[in-house]
Amino acid sequence: MLTFLLTANLIQAQDIGSILAKGEETGAFWSVSVRSADGVLLESYNADRFIIPASNQKLFTTAAILDGLGGDYRFTTKIYAHGNIQDSVLIGDLIIEGSGDPSISGIFYDEDREFVFRSFANQLMQAGIKSIQGKIIADITRFDDQILPKGWDWEDLSFYYGVEINPLSFNNNAVDLTVTAKGEIGGKPIIEWWPYNTDYVTFYNRQHIVDGSRSYDEDYLKYLGKNEYHLGSDLPQGYIEEEAFAVSDAHLYFIHSFDLYLKRQGFKTTSEFDVIKPNSDHTKEEWKEVAAHTSVPVADMVIWTNMESDNFYTEMLLKALAAEKKGVPATFDGGLSEVRKFLGSIEVDTTSINMKDGSGMAGGNFTKTSVLSHMLVKMQNHPEFDTYFKSMSVAGIDGTIAHRMKGTPLYNNFRGKSGYIGGVRTLSGYFETADGTRLIVSLAANNFIGKVRPIDAIHEEILMYLYQNY
Repeated sequence: MLTFLLTANLIQAQDIGSILAKGEETGAFWSVSVRSADGVLLESYNADRFIIPASNQKLFTTAAILDGLGGDYRFTTKIYAHGNIQDSVLIGDLIIEGSGDPSISGIFYDEDREFVFRSFANQLMQAGIKSIQGKIIADITRFDDQILPKGWDWEDLSFYYGVEINPLSFNNNAVDLTVTAKGEIGGKPIIEWWPYNTDYVTFYNRQHIVDGSRSYDEDYLKYLGKNEYHLGSDLPQGYIEEEAFAVSDAHLYFIHSFDLYLKRQGFKTTSEFDVIKPNSDHTKEEWKEVAAHTSVPVADMVIWTNMESDNFYTEMLLKALAAEKKGVPATFDGGLSEVRKFLGSIEVDTTSINMKDGSGMAGGNFTKTSVLSHMLVKMQNHPEFDTYFKSMSVAGIDGTIAHRMKGTPLYNNFRGKSGYIGGVRTLSGYFETADGTRLIVSLAANNFIGKVRPIDAIHEEILMYLYQNY
């Protein structure tokens, strides 16, 4: 308690300029914008200089998604039979029509990653299908064939945060690997992966078990355009490592995994697959709907997106927005134009926003902290603000800032969105000061080298100063 009082008194005795002068010692470029709830600019430091927003970009994108789709919007993924059903046998093809639903995973189903597959299988049985003599076909005509946003770094494309964007997606378009360093020093650790140790992917296990006193040394690489992965890590004896890797041709991953699931449930299939691609000449006249799954509301997805800073959900919802507003096949550019259109409609300065993607991971994204804080002010009057506000992480409680601001008055008070890419750390959101006044802030540090902890400390020192002085 004494330490906290001394810290509070120290912060109260200085001003924001002196805090930021200390911040300059990190080598970072700093930008700060602070507004009252009604939009009055209270503090400004390089607020009209361009910064890289990192995942604070998601604040623009998710606001537009809530406006354009609405929090009640739900995706429906349908399965059709093309052929005749005789004696529980489909003499023909099974077509799975991708809706753009990002949530065919376990996230909203108590971590039951087979929930949707189980529902589909039960409906197929109810439709009288236990055997499929034709192909399982992926219909991916809802999105165009650009699977990654412009500007994503190829080094990110091995991992869960750089996965493909595809209208037919399963398990966040990633395969989940578990490595267990069980065995003798010098031996290879045991590897297992989900779903079902599928042969859709190939792991080259070149890892080694090392002495337990050594630290874990990670070495993973996905071969570009292939579902082949180099594993070269050194793992201390007894160590367990879990990693989620991006897959290529995510729609084929979906139908391959679904085929494996059906066989595990006693269905018979030919394990032959095909794809209906965007702009293809096809008709649904002879298709019969035999199964369907309707997702949770987009409101729930936006809460997950911002809370966990999920790039995959952001870009999937962005393309879904384009599909609804501009038609199919949906494009990334179409989604981004809808974001800009929405921001302009609430009087946000779009000339100060350059967006290459929706999630903030791409190179070439620029905006200003003054623009971010202004947008947060404007969102307070939006019909979807309750969901938008709920999507913010709560300091010390959940999401990407669950570990921050504990032991301060900002704990369970500050609600916001953090952002990080190499050399960039951002934080924007809402909180109440000591006298109950709501403040809206956007803080950015760009172009620094090293760890984020010193940057976070200065961000939080700024917030504490504001808490005490407004």
